Amino acid sequence: MTALPSEQEIATLQDTLTAYMERKGLRSTNQRRIVSEVFFRTAGHLSIDDMLGLVRKQDSRVGYATVYRTMKLLVECGLASERQFDDTVTRFEVAQKDGHHDHLICLECKRIVEFEDDEIERLQESLARRYGYKLRSHKHELYGVCTNCQQRQV
Repeated sequence: MTALPSEQEIATLQDTLTAYMERKGLRSTNQRRIVSEVFFRTAGHLSIDDMLGLVRKQDSRVGYATVYRTMKLLVECGLASERQFDDTVTRFEVAQKDGHHDHLICLECKRIVEFEDDEIERLQESLARRYGYKLRSHKHELYGVCTNCQQRQV
């Protein structure tokens, strides 16, 4: 559901990462650049292992630790969101600055579907107001069995 960033947006994301690393006194290495570029160009909710497989297609010398540290760095600087769904595997997605989405997760095949629903958003706001809360953020995850897995169970 989330659209992949354009070339210009990828360049902006890379510039943001470079500026963040400079402020933190971190080197901008070619391997970090490969990891971040692969991440920005790939849709979905990627685990470290997913990322490692994709990155090694471009440079087989990139190690697990480099992917792990780069993904943590992307989270720190606000370019990636770290999520843990029911399978306890940490997954990453490109952070959305202007948008928000929720997730449907299949308990069988682990497929993740992103969705947006204005009515759900309004209900959440209403519920928060009823209890005197001002919402700052939320995570909405629905767990069930997708159509494909339901058909396999028959």
